[in-house]
Amino acid sequence: MSITPCRPKWKSAMSDRERFNRQMHYQPVDRCFNMEFGYWAENFSEWPLFVENNVKNNPEADVFFAFDPIHVVWNNSWLSPLFEKRVVEERGGMQLVMNEEGLLAEIPKDAHGTIPHYIKASITTPEDWQRCKEERMRVDDPARIMDVAAIQRRHPGKRDYPLGIWCGSMIGKIRDLLTFEGVCYAYYDYPEMLEDMVETCCQLVEHNLDQVLGKIDFDYACGWEDICFNHGPILSVDFFEKVIAPRYKRIGARLKAAGIDIWYTDCDGDVRPLLPVFLDSGINCLFPYEVNSCVHPGRLLDEYGKDLRIMGGVDKMKLKEGPQAIKSYLESLVPYVERGGYIPFCDHRCPPDVSPENYLYYLDLKEQMFGMH
Repeated sequence: MSITPCRPKWKSAMSDRERFNRQMHYQPVDRCFNMEFGYWAENFSEWPLFVENNVKNNPEADVFFAFDPIHVVWNNSWLSPLFEKRVVEERGGMQLVMNEEGLLAEIPKDAHGTIPHYIKASITTPEDWQRCKEERMRVDDPARIMDVAAIQRRHPGKRDYPLGIWCGSMIGKIRDLLTFEGVCYAYYDYPEMLEDMVETCCQLVEHNLDQVLGKIDFDYACGWEDICFNHGPILSVDFFEKVIAPRYKRIGARLKAAGIDIWYTDCDGDVRPLLPVFLDSGINCLFPYEVNSCVHPGRLLDEYGKDLRIMGGVDKMKLKEGPQAIKSYLESLVPYVERGGYIPFCDHRCPPDVSPENYLYYLDLKEQMFGMH
């Protein structure tokens, strides 16, 4: 079933692609680029406007709300093959599950949105890593060959939407594989193993970029780290400077040679200690920029000027509070939207305890303030 938009697309004098590129380069635009990061899974069963209109996932929600389209060319730069997901044991209302990354995780049977409780990682020693590397992290794995012709057909050069290239993860996915505690232990116990894991991730990304850069015209690059929490990064800034940054710079050199100068990484938590490392390495945009773990996005945009871009940064807590809080917060973003280099949207997936009424008010107000008048 096709999704019928519940509202018209914002009026436009530019293509979405031109608008995105101009906004990210601090150039005048017809209006703000209109996008959102998405919703918790529960929203699709709890929000009446989704249920009644048969909207079941984030891509359908983007169509439903008539957002400006933005796309990414994904690639296989992680475990290949993944582990087989299976239920190991059931305990009351909980399941013990082996997930796709080989971790034993305790999750609720009803699958409501919660962070799993990880019990055991598949990699705890260099021997474990060597076996995993040989079986699941081979650069020459045929499954890593990209169908460039198919991508070119899907995303022609004269498209009217921005297109990104996926640049994977240098340490965030390793954290997933080892667990929070495991990556901290590895930092001290097995530093050579940890650096080899980072190097392997970098080589996989380079292999994928080499297949498509110069053959497809990308507007931006993107990656995922999630290596910070509300007190800063899990690992030291020194580790990022010595181990992670050199790999970012290798990737950044490839992007720059292909004319790509917008590169965001998805990193939650307080990213401020890592921001100088990101910027020096070529990552110049934060996404989706969680406010409550950090500061108002304007603080960083003021501090770093036009070296930095931010996508996101609308405090989800304000969306819960209602119209007055929403209006006050969006008003605080006006000078940054007007300056450029900033695209406002909810600072992660919108949770179900934001009422649909408040959310629609937010979308309406965003259009009034940042759309064409």
